[in-house]
Amino acid sequence: MGLSIDSIHSHIAWVNNVKKNTGVLFKFPIVADIDMKVSKLFGMLQPGESETAAVRAVFFIDPTGKVRLIMYYPLNVGRNMEEIKRVLIALQASDKYKVAMPLNWKPGEKKIIPPPKTGDDMLEREKSSYEMVDFYLAKKELAEN
Repeated sequence: MGLSIDSIHSHIAWVNNVKKNTGVLFKFPIVADIDMKVSKLFGMLQPGESETAAVRAVFFIDPTGKVRLIMYYPLNVGRNMEEIKRVLIALQASDKYKVAMPLNWKPGEKKIIPPPKTGDDMLEREKSSYEMVDFYLAKKELAEN
């Protein structure tokens, strides 16, 4: 979903312009937040900036309504769609497999499995095929769909 402090007519013109110039048609809803209530609630209006210029932000909100991650982009810096996609896939994989993602993780790479909870778990882990960074930090390849 998109949100903008512009009117619905501006949204339609923007969607049409992007389609005309790039061939990409956005098929997601765009909320017209003309009174800026939602923008203010989510901190999208930056102090000292124009009253009508909202900062570009990406919010990852899970199916339960919990905000999982926020990426803010100043008006003069473009967004990174590859990073946005990577983060979405990482959040989904983390939830599905109950794992964490290492630094700079990319889809298809090993994930961090939860640490052992007992001494016996630690001993089992040492015998496993996991990539062991330390007894509490182990990586494993997991099948991704």
